[in-house]
Amino acid sequence: MPSDAYGNYVDGTWTESDSGDTFELRNPADPDEVIGRFQYSTTADANAGVEAATAAQPGWAEVPAPERGDILKETAKRLEDRKEELTKTLSREEGKTLSEARPEVQRAIDIFYYYAQKTRDYRGTVKAASGTDSNLYTVQEPVGVAALITPWNYPIAIPAWKLAPALAAGNAVVLKPASQAPNVARKLFECLDEAGVPDGVANFVTGSGSEIGETIVQHDDVDAVSFTGSAEVGSHVYDSATDGKKRIQAEMGGKNPTVVMPSADVEQSVDIVGAGTFGVTGQACTACSRAIVHEAVAEEFRSGIVDYAENIDVGPGVEDPGMGPHVSESELQGTLEYIDVGKQEGATLEAGGGRPTGDEYADGYFVEPTVFSGVSPDMRIAREEIFGPVLSIIEVGSFEEAVEVANDVEYGLSASIVTDDHSEANRFVDEVEAGVVKVNEKTTGLELHVPFGGCKRSSSETFREQGEAAMDFYTISKTVYEGY
Repeated sequence: MPSDAYGNYVDGTWTESDSGDTFELRNPADPDEVIGRFQYSTTADANAGVEAATAAQPGWAEVPAPERGDILKETAKRLEDRKEELTKTLSREEGKTLSEARPEVQRAIDIFYYYAQKTRDYRGTVKAASGTDSNLYTVQEPVGVAALITPWNYPIAIPAWKLAPALAAGNAVVLKPASQAPNVARKLFECLDEAGVPDGVANFVTGSGSEIGETIVQHDDVDAVSFTGSAEVGSHVYDSATDGKKRIQAEMGGKNPTVVMPSADVEQSVDIVGAGTFGVTGQACTACSRAIVHEAVAEEFRSGIVDYAENIDVGPGVEDPGMGPHVSESELQGTLEYIDVGKQEGATLEAGGGRPTGDEYADGYFVEPTVFSGVSPDMRIAREEIFGPVLSIIEVGSFEEAVEVANDVEYGLSASIVTDDHSEANRFVDEVEAGVVKVNEKTTGLELHVPFGGCKRSSSETFREQGEAAMDFYTISKTVYEGY
């Protein structure tokens, strides 16, 4: 392969696509810069990945779990050794600032260490038998072959939190990364290879979701499918997988609220909402896009969040500004279109609203942090996922109205409240319709050892990711009755 072309990883070998075609990956802060060329794979390549995984999986399942853990631990070490390289790679291809990319890489490292340890203490349970001279216990066995489809917005963390538990449990995998940001995931597979993962156990195939994703989801030898991405695509993946009687988990979009109550410290509220909205350029499924603010503090909050947005330094991620670019021109245009929708719907544009001016912004996919006030709950900008740094301020007159507005959308991924009232905090936890609920914290940011997932249109509501819940997805329980 040419030096600027990167291959698929199938059956332990880096290889060209069956078609010989490639696609270019460009820097979103400077689209004239080509980062590399990746395989525009075919159905044959996807099938080859599944066939390699199918052949390798029984042998991998027979490897003692602690030995599998040793390979995951070695992978974590190699990721750690390359942390700064991976940070810069992620920033150049996806647009995140270095300060955002670095903790994402660390998260991938931590995930591999975590599941390396889990191989030593996740096996099954012993129960009390009803009769004498008998044992009753369960064992966990791998599902088989898992198809993993990952998005571009967390291009190493999400592959890591799917790969590591799948491999720890004894499954073989085929991963299809998003075409907008495949390079850091490719380097993750380099680390797996160097750590000694057996040929065929972990496979990496790039290309079109409609061809590669569809092929691996529908393949007869695939037993489980894990998808993260948009609600539209996720719903299709869910239908395709369940038609084939496969185990499925799908985590999708969000329209995440932060409720601000009169008892809250408004300055703290501004920091929480600002970080949750404008961090990672708003390109997170858990990003805050609705500030549901009690009328008693609405004006003070509005003034504070406008000042917050206007003081964010926008620039190339590798220069570590306050906010980087969108990942692609299509994502940028989608955000700009929603800003136009907000104006047309009669919301008041308080900050941002367009592309930043200046020669340094002429070519990159940059957008200004944007704030709308005067937003009503029935407006599109208050109901539809934007996936950009756009905040809608919705005023309410009571806690009850705040919860009603928070729940009055199709999504239910992450929700937070800022309050010093213990009763309000606990009621919010009980009443809000979301899979992740936070009190006095931003909607973004997750711990790796607890379950993650949403409800309503945000999730298939089948299996959760992360923590031991991920191991549950990648294993099947066998109950053993033993008389002696």
